[in-house]
Amino acid sequence: MTLRKTRLDGLAVSLLLACCMFWGFQQVLAKATLPEIAPVFQVTLRMVGALLLLLVWCRWRGIALFGRDGSLAAGLLAGLLFALEFASIFAGLLHTTASRATVFAYTSPFWVALLLPLRVRSERLSRLQWLGLLLAFAAVVLAFSDGFTGASPPRQWLGDLLALIGGVFWGLTTVVIRSSRLATVSAEKLLFYQVGVSVAVLPLLSLALGERWNFSWSAFAWTSVLLQSAVGAFASYLAWMWMLGRYPATRIASFVFVTPLFALVAGSLWLREPVTLNLLAALALVALGILLVNRRPAG
Repeated sequence: MTLRKTRLDGLAVSLLLACCMFWGFQQVLAKATLPEIAPVFQVTLRMVGALLLLLVWCRWRGIALFGRDGSLAAGLLAGLLFALEFASIFAGLLHTTASRATVFAYTSPFWVALLLPLRVRSERLSRLQWLGLLLAFAAVVLAFSDGFTGASPPRQWLGDLLALIGGVFWGLTTVVIRSSRLATVSAEKLLFYQVGVSVAVLPLLSLALGERWNFSWSAFAWTSVLLQSAVGAFASYLAWMWMLGRYPATRIASFVFVTPLFALVAGSLWLREPVTLNLLAALALVALGILLVNRRPAG
């Protein structure tokens, strides 16, 4: 039986920072790939690639994926939520910027902190930790405040709404994982449920939306899909699932507030967007917020 830790250690912090750095870059990468590959089809491809890599990994490591352990119903539900999360976020990227989509998608810790304690008493946050969560979110808002003041492009509200819905689905996925038998299965089986269901659901959704399927892509688009599959949907998510089984979910979820800041940095370097004083202030606030959320309880 896996021993669950009560706080994040150095390994968890390092893995979380690495994941958040790539996820921030990945949002910009996905946005840049949309002119060649439709959003839900793009998600489908990355999930297919991740599923193939996962099957090879499990075969090499001798990890069983199909044993009966009572997790099937929760696994299918988590997989469906996972698929809807990414379909919503990528569809939203058609109408809003990668930076704004990241802000709304990464509201997921609020849904985790709000809903998970109703199912798992040990995940309840103290007042000080709630303050840390609010500070972290305020940092994200501050970092992107410049983008909220100008005239909005047509249908940007729709992209923002879809990204927010994606954040809700992400939070619900975490709640299902942490409050069910999925909390006791291997990280590989947990990821298998999610990418497996996604591969079954997303192609149908893509066709229903009338997306065009083709493979006449540039070298950039091929590289983008490979990176999103191997690093994004396989390696980073496998690490995330592993951590969910060993560390407090609310503490882990608080770290996703770092991702929008990395997305802003990636966007500024790639798209030549300016790095403002708001970003520097936000970096300080998000660090303080994460410190408070992960503060060891007194006593």
